[in-house]
Amino acid sequence: MGIFSKDYESAGSGIAKNSGKKGIKLFFEILGVRFWKIIEVNLLYSIFYLPILFAFTFFAYVNNKTIALILGGMMIVLFLVIWGPATSGVVKIMKNFAQDKHAFIISDFTKTFKSNFKYASIIGIVDLLLLTSISAGIWVYPALAKQMDNSIMYIFLAISLSVGLTFIMMNFYMFPMLVSTDLSLKNIFKNSFALMFVELKRNVITLLITGIITALMVFLIIFVNFAFIYILPFFPFAFNVFIICFNSYPIIQKYVINPYYEEKGEVNPELAGSISYTENPEEVLFEDKGGSEKPIEKRKKKKGKTIS
Repeated sequence: MGIFSKDYESAGSGIAKNSGKKGIKLFFEILGVRFWKIIEVNLLYSIFYLPILFAFTFFAYVNNKTIALILGGMMIVLFLVIWGPATSGVVKIMKNFAQDKHAFIISDFTKTFKSNFKYASIIGIVDLLLLTSISAGIWVYPALAKQMDNSIMYIFLAISLSVGLTFIMMNFYMFPMLVSTDLSLKNIFKNSFALMFVELKRNVITLLITGIITALMVFLIIFVNFAFIYILPFFPFAFNVFIICFNSYPIIQKYVINPYYEEKGEVNPELAGSISYTENPEEVLFEDKGGSEKPIEKRKKKKGKTIS
């Protein structure tokens, strides 16, 4: 079967819906079925990192510094704008895979890229700018502390690290929530912040696993052989997203999506016919305030559920 061909799901029988498997066993069973699809998605996702490669190329090899700055700057701006929508497309596919559902790589990615472009771009720009600033602070504050002989700079370093880790773990929920609901951007940030604390243990585990995988790739590229950089188009971007969706999306279902359907006296269509989907159905964090809240302008409805 060719890469990105139309016959996306013919290989592999899938996993029985009520097989009773969960946790790490279910994870590896789904991974075994979807492994090559995840690599295909990683290849697609890597295309959207090319502007950064072009920017470094312009800065390094264009002799005219003004032209290099203009072309490189344009590539960086382009990356800032498209990274979020591209990530939302990957998250949509990986969310389906994590639920052992079909996903048509090109069509699902393209549809999600377009339908979530505005909000995903905003989230992506905030992500990249904030994490870049925090990364710079991690390097700058220790240097300033040593240069100024002032230990107070380490307080700012600790703040930077805390904010950075908090925002990274919020991302475990922001993009999955964006592609699964019609929540306003404000509520996506608010709910992601709340879920980051509610499931702190799970989030720390997810952070450690994805962090170790990322650190391993960096170690191989920098300290072993730079040729390992050629693995990046195949691994680990989409694989990390798959891990995040597998761990985080059930939490979004439990605290955000399921309560919406329960208030309507319905069952979440994603879970219809399955085993009971909540350990404690009354444990709801995000309550619909009805008419007590100020009306907000809804995004254009997507096919599926609508949560406000």
